[in-house]
Amino acid sequence: MEQGNQVAVRIRMKPMGRTHRAFYRIVVIDSRQPNDGRVIEDLGTYDPHVSDGEKGVTLIPDRIKYWKSVGAKVSDKVEILINKYIAKFESLQAANEPKSA
Repeated sequence: MEQGNQVAVRIRMKPMGRTHRAFYRIVVIDSRQPNDGRVIEDLGTYDPHVSDGEKGVTLIPDRIKYWKSVGAKVSDKVEILINKYIAKFESLQAANEPKSA
């Protein structure tokens, strides 16, 4: 159970798109919010209709790690996506960061 003013924060998918053409945003949201409720932060997207699976997923790895470190619980489906694709997005992020001299 929740204690005091603590908020039960979850990392989960928010359904978007239209009927028969689903699209999901990976978001940080209060667990008491409905599926289409108010989002705290967007962490990526997932499009199951893209034939190449890697192109259908986008993630922001440093923000995902931050939210996990402060106690956000990750849904089962999002955990699968994170485990599968996080290394790719970490390497892309490291390549895009400016080199310090």
